[in-house]
Amino acid sequence: MIQSLTAFQIREIVDGQFLTGHQEALIHFISIDSRNIIQPETTLFVALKGAKFDGHHFIPVVAEEGVRCFLVQKDYLFEGKVESELVLIGVENPLQALQSIATYQRNLFDSPLVGITGSNGKTIVKEWLGQILGQKYAVAKSPKSYNSQVGVPLSIFGISPYHQVAVLEAGISKPDEMQRLVKMLRPNLGIFTNIGTAHEEGFKSLGHKLEEKARLFTDCKLIIYRKEHGQIHQFLRTNFDDKRLVAWSDYPGVDYTFSVKKEQERSKILLMKPDLSVFTFSVPFTDEASLENVRHAIAAALVLELDPATIQLGLDHLKAVDMRLTLKPGANESLIIDDTYNNDLAGLRLAMDFMAAQRPKKRKILIISDLLQIGDIEEVYREVGQLIHFHGIDKVIGVGNEIQMLKNDLGDKAEFYADTETLLNNLLTNDFENDLIMVTGARKFGFEAVVNLLQQRIHGTTLEININALTHNYNFYKTKLLPNTKVMVMVKAFAYGGGAAEIANHLQQLKANYLAVAYTDEGVALREQGIVMPIMVLNPFQESFFLLERFNLEPVVYSLSFYHQIGRYCKNRGCTMNIHLDMDTGMHRLGFELRHMSELLDMVSEYPELKISSVYTHLAGADEEVHQDYSLHQLEMFLLMYDKLTEKLGYFPLRHALNSAGIIRFPEYQMEMVRLGIGLYGVEVSGKHDAQLKSVSTLKTTISQIKTLDAGDTVGYGRKGIMHADGQIATIAIGYADGYDRRFSNGRGYVLINGIKAPVIGNVCMDMTMIDISGMDAKEGDEVIIYGPNISLKELANRIGTIPYELLTNISSRVKRVYYLD
Repeated sequence: MIQSLTAFQIREIVDGQFLTGHQEALIHFISIDSRNIIQPETTLFVALKGAKFDGHHFIPVVAEEGVRCFLVQKDYLFEGKVESELVLIGVENPLQALQSIATYQRNLFDSPLVGITGSNGKTIVKEWLGQILGQKYAVAKSPKSYNSQVGVPLSIFGISPYHQVAVLEAGISKPDEMQRLVKMLRPNLGIFTNIGTAHEEGFKSLGHKLEEKARLFTDCKLIIYRKEHGQIHQFLRTNFDDKRLVAWSDYPGVDYTFSVKKEQERSKILLMKPDLSVFTFSVPFTDEASLENVRHAIAAALVLELDPATIQLGLDHLKAVDMRLTLKPGANESLIIDDTYNNDLAGLRLAMDFMAAQRPKKRKILIISDLLQIGDIEEVYREVGQLIHFHGIDKVIGVGNEIQMLKNDLGDKAEFYADTETLLNNLLTNDFENDLIMVTGARKFGFEAVVNLLQQRIHGTTLEININALTHNYNFYKTKLLPNTKVMVMVKAFAYGGGAAEIANHLQQLKANYLAVAYTDEGVALREQGIVMPIMVLNPFQESFFLLERFNLEPVVYSLSFYHQIGRYCKNRGCTMNIHLDMDTGMHRLGFELRHMSELLDMVSEYPELKISSVYTHLAGADEEVHQDYSLHQLEMFLLMYDKLTEKLGYFPLRHALNSAGIIRFPEYQMEMVRLGIGLYGVEVSGKHDAQLKSVSTLKTTISQIKTLDAGDTVGYGRKGIMHADGQIATIAIGYADGYDRRFSNGRGYVLINGIKAPVIGNVCMDMTMIDISGMDAKEGDEVIIYGPNISLKELANRIGTIPYELLTNISSRVKRVYYLD
């Protein structure tokens, strides 16, 4: 979220011109991706031209979703009817305009900004430094590896006024790129991680690349680097004042000396400062790459005045980073080092060090592609051969053309393939047993497929939550609402099974207005997880009044007796409380009826301590057209009751009656607020917009075992499953204790394996379920989809006579939730 700008201010910043529209639009967000627009009405969409896509092509779609302000090429013509409120700002170059806005936003940030560059380790250092600094400061960080001409501006837009420090990456692949990045970043503190051969073909020499990267530090007060990187050390000493340089080393004579002692699974790092004071850090890894990265982060944290004890707290809580080097279990007791995003010599050196630090296996095997963008090819592959011999690699599998320069040097220990597809056709998991296998290659070779083939399938059941899909669904419903209509999102029942805290946090970022939970303890849990937005509690109890008060939760009041109870509590405590009134207009569950209005008004007068935040009702049949007249009757009754209430109330609480289905069926009754529930999670119960919502959850497990059975054999408890022909069954790692309904037993339910339906056979067990895979190509360890984008929750629910709500909310808490952005 950027610091707010008007469309007029943006036009001035980018030196553009209004092609159409007015100048009053207020912008809080900037987006370059039509799929990830959070708040359409306050978003500036920047139409960038890329290698595959032109953002201008998506403008009509984005406008349909509610975006009103666009930064476009000055000769752009909108295809279709231009609405009067559509603001098009034309510029010569949208990318440069995006960078100009970023420069403006950066200048509003007065706190320290750390800029990181180098050939390897930028993202790791950024993540770890951010996590360490987070022990004391509010930290803004580049998302993922956003360090490019587009990534840097997007990172800057993530800096908010409350941040106390920002840690951002800067990456270049050719000359003059850093000049544009440094104009935006203007870091106060710089970190130079290392220099390697990545992208070297764009530069005259390694020295030329070093010079270009060092431009980032032109105005830095201090620059952190490792003295052992000789070329960096020499260049910085020659071109920068010594007072600006902060060097660290394994040896004395520098600003920070770090001595490392490796243990079995951890390392100790002894810090010695120039004043001879010492401190010992403990870190949870032993490989050289991680040890170098973490020492960069420690040095930067010390420069930013964190005391060693606070730094150690950060080290103790380092979160796993999606690193280039990952150790995974492989088939047949092998181990795989996944380095599938590496493509230069410096990265290979670090990967080899990482490999050397692993526990011994029968053989060391290297699967390696051509190293791209490396400069002097002969020199680089000569060093690759030296590394292979030095580390005692037993077998090398090379993919590509240039890597075959190693043929003569490696002899019989090497085999080569022209491309990854040919390798995959010749690669057999049975060729490996108890081996240590490193898979390292440039992105274009797609070595992820090699890792997927060789790695062991991890048994277990997970529920994957697609945050981007959730955002998409939220925005879909927002487009159905008037700009001022507020949104209350239902996160009761563990957020429909998805995990309340994580989803609530995302909704808080989406600027939803209210959350609703079923019980007080759910609201308390959200508060303890840092959720600060208003929370309505649907089913409060008298015993929890003190928790409602303590955690600023807003209870629903649904009866005269309950109004009296909570009113007396507040009067006796001398406190006030926001409440919500439930009006029963035909649901006949909880709520005040029309006949209660007179007594309700007396209660309102008796207990001024209770402030009515909203008044609402539940529609009994909004999801079915057959109940259209009944729903309309409920809505009219609700408006009548509200009018009677506010005649004497003296103020006007929010009104809300529409759930997900109601938003679609009765948009004219959205009033001041709506309640978004199951629609957010990808289920459009009215059936009108199924294709426009995205499935948020994917429940998946694995095949534990496969059995071959004869016709007539029975399966499971009570021998309910019967094989009608010779075939195979698979046992999968999910049962009713995980939330897989027993009513799916005996063929009512099915799963997907490799895109093919496999019916349940026999009774669903507590922890396992058997499925019929006769005639299918399946093996133990294969992934099994229980539900997701290709299995409709509606269809599954219909098969067992229930509703999607039940299937979503039944998923056990023992099932691991995984959240990801696609």
